[in-house]
Amino acid sequence: MYSLLGIGGIMRMKTDGLGDEIPPGELNRVTAAGQHFGYPYWNGHYKVAGSPAALDLKEPANAVYPEVEFPAHQAQLGMAFYNGKQFPAKYQGGLFVAAHGSWNRSKATGALINFIPVNATGTAGKAEVFADGWLDSETGTYRGRPVDVAPMKDGSLLISDDYAGAIYRVSYSN
Repeated sequence: MYSLLGIGGIMRMKTDGLGDEIPPGELNRVTAAGQHFGYPYWNGHYKVAGSPAALDLKEPANAVYPEVEFPAHQAQLGMAFYNGKQFPAKYQGGLFVAAHGSWNRSKATGALINFIPVNATGTAGKAEVFADGWLDSETGTYRGRPVDVAPMKDGSLLISDDYAGAIYRVSYSN
């Protein structure tokens, strides 16, 4: 089972103030009951415990690091395994992840859809951008902000956008 690290509360507010590159977004893989994925002691491979954000925290033993780290502040909100047959074979069984976009960086980032391949053993590969164009990188202006993804029975992929108030349908043909 995979999960996006969705963090709320006061500690997240503190870690949001660590700059443009910290904390990373995370894709964690649950392989056993009781695993500890680090938060609030770790964000990805960045140690929060003992940092200016959390001087009094002591790190846990045996924290499990994420399968994938995403750029900081992109706000990965929704994900889905692709179980369709319409897209090329490389996408089958992989994960699509919606990155809503930043609100607290000096240069805006996100507003895109990532694809993460998942191999036969269940291990995640490197994230790659599948769809973008919702953010003008020169001006930092958002044209849209993806929230979630949903594979359809015909193999197409729906992408919801709460900024533009739209749902996009992505399909593939040879």
